[in-house]
Amino acid sequence: MSDDTTWLDATAQAALVRSGEVSPSELVDQAIARIEKLNPQLNAVIHPLFARARSAAAGPLPDGPFRGVPLLLKDLGAELAGTPFSEGTAFSGDYHSTVDQELTTRFLAAGFVVCGKTNTPEFGILPTTEPQRFGPSRNPWNTGHSTGGSSGGSAAAVASGMVPVAHANDGGGSIRIPASCCGLVGLKPTRARVSLAPQYGDLMGGLVAEHVVTRTVRDSAAILDAVAGPVPGDPYWAPPRHGASFAAAAASEPKGLRIAVMTASPTGSAVHADCVRATEETAALCESLGHHLEAAALAVDGDAFTEHFINVWAAGNAWTLLDWERRVGRTATEDDVEPLSWSLIEVGRALDSGRYLLSLQELQKITRHIAAYFEGIDVLLTPTLGEPPAPLGTFDSPPGEPLTGLFRAAAYVPFTPPFNVTGQPGISLPLHWNEEGLPIGVQFVARFGAEETLLSLAGQLERAAPWSDRRPPVSG
Repeated sequence: MSDDTTWLDATAQAALVRSGEVSPSELVDQAIARIEKLNPQLNAVIHPLFARARSAAAGPLPDGPFRGVPLLLKDLGAELAGTPFSEGTAFSGDYHSTVDQELTTRFLAAGFVVCGKTNTPEFGILPTTEPQRFGPSRNPWNTGHSTGGSSGGSAAAVASGMVPVAHANDGGGSIRIPASCCGLVGLKPTRARVSLAPQYGDLMGGLVAEHVVTRTVRDSAAILDAVAGPVPGDPYWAPPRHGASFAAAAASEPKGLRIAVMTASPTGSAVHADCVRATEETAALCESLGHHLEAAALAVDGDAFTEHFINVWAAGNAWTLLDWERRVGRTATEDDVEPLSWSLIEVGRALDSGRYLLSLQELQKITRHIAAYFEGIDVLLTPTLGEPPAPLGTFDSPPGEPLTGLFRAAAYVPFTPPFNVTGQPGISLPLHWNEEGLPIGVQFVARFGAEETLLSLAGQLERAAPWSDRRPPVSG
């Protein structure tokens, strides 16, 4: 192979395989070499699956749209039978998955070759990837800073050039947060756009969505085409897409969108000037492209939202530990998990069923309020985060105060959780870097089921202000 493929996206790498210019084995060998070179600095990949990847690449791969392209799976959610599965916790021990998640099956059917599994915080709780079991993942733009979470290992791997794409999932921002921190495209699809079968119907009352982090909009769109769609028995599913494909939407030119701009935190927390500036400059770019801008008038009771979201989140984590107890066949003790996790789980255990359902009811009321507002606009533009990528250790809790890190996290991520509650699609785009050279993402949100709107706008912005030539200091 004469040309290095490091910074080609998955779509371009797949085209090389189809043309016969490179083989799947060559692509996988290059990815493995990059992982071996960069992972000691970034700690993105915690379970290498190199022998399995080489064997798959040398074999009869499915003739899917991404045949031969290397992929990493986040070690949370996307199970692959026979491989380690730990979700960031020591309690999992040496557990190996016994089934393939439907999403994993669809990745494999698309032709991807799984090269390993990536780091995640324990149970995906925090917006940083610093589990005690595996240690912190490090941001390739500045290794003293967080990758974001909970898909931080995946984001570090893609941003540094280990692989062009990695699996990610999002229960409160966990695709969009690391995309913002690491300078990537991070699309959270509409609720139930991607099935959670066979292990789950939904997760945490519908908060969790599955997809990937990528370097290009076209990859995110084309991969969604490959993995979207319900499975018989799913409790509900997303509306059908409107056009021929998500990829076609990403290549189209949107005209005259009505875009509302919100830079104030919906929960009343402070927003860093870098994040405000990134949003305002993005708004100006959108206006220059012919879109109609207005100030957002989205009023949400921040205290009530936070209370009810935390109730559902805490109950979800109580379920997570119960699910793990069933997997490993023993009851967990306080010593089996991190102090923050245990305290949050205890909050969830203390909720009675009526209080849990009341919180779901209140979040559904908020959803109806937000959905009504979106009837008057096409897209909402916000910062992705309330701050630039945080230094490692920012979310550590002092002894005796285990939930401090979670409260700190709420101020860091005020803009992403509302749209896990509503189920609307949201995308973080890497349109800005601050004076310290750290990425500052901006978030766009569309109506429920309207990924095409987001992908069309994102593709237009990528063409107008391309980011593909930026390289982090730690890279392949």
